[in-house]
Amino acid sequence: MARKLYPDAAAALDGVLRDGLLIACGGFGLCGVPERLLDAVRASGVTNLTFASNNAGIDNEGIGRLLRTRQVKKMISSYVGENKEFERQYLSGELEVEFCPQGTLAERMRAGGAGIPGFYTKTGVGTLVAEGKEVKNFDGQDYILERGIFADLALVKAWRADEAGNVVFRKTARNFNVPAAQCGKVCVVEVEEIVPTGSLDPDAIHLPGVYVQRLIVGAPYDKKIEFRTTRERETV
Repeated sequence: MARKLYPDAAAALDGVLRDGLLIACGGFGLCGVPERLLDAVRASGVTNLTFASNNAGIDNEGIGRLLRTRQVKKMISSYVGENKEFERQYLSGELEVEFCPQGTLAERMRAGGAGIPGFYTKTGVGTLVAEGKEVKNFDGQDYILERGIFADLALVKAWRADEAGNVVFRKTARNFNVPAAQCGKVCVVEVEEIVPTGSLDPDAIHLPGVYVQRLIVGAPYDKKIEFRTTRERETV
């Protein structure tokens, strides 16, 4: 079996990165974002990238850092909020954005991973989302055709993996990481901890190693908080 563990993010992406890639990226806000891998993409200088991701993090974090350096030409996303640079580039016409309902985006990634080129859904019928898409009637109801996402590269953040690439996510950090991993021709995963093969409970594996080509340990991580809400201390 080929060794999957690489010393760092730059090494794991060596020979994979090029201009014009379609990259599926896990993460939701600042949760489950492959920070080390995205930083390595930024440092590589590749351009004209298309990212399929729920959002682009927040300003200057995650994909937001790549927006700052103008390395992203298009986002396939469901959410633009909390990222002023994303918003600014979109409104000024500098960034192409394909809006996709959140559940549809997850299903498009899942479909790509299953080799399904397209599927019909009611979500978006009669809205801007349906513009330019095929509409088909099933049992008196209209559905629109959505295409599966077949990414050149998947970037994923997980909690723990074994040396064979079997991956476990922690709580809500799983988010879009699993479908993103499955739809990429090459999947690179950064984790907090590597354990020996066979030490993970087979029933607890969230992403089998067959989907994972390369691994790095990205720890330690800072715990980034999107919004910090506090209340004044009550006087005694």
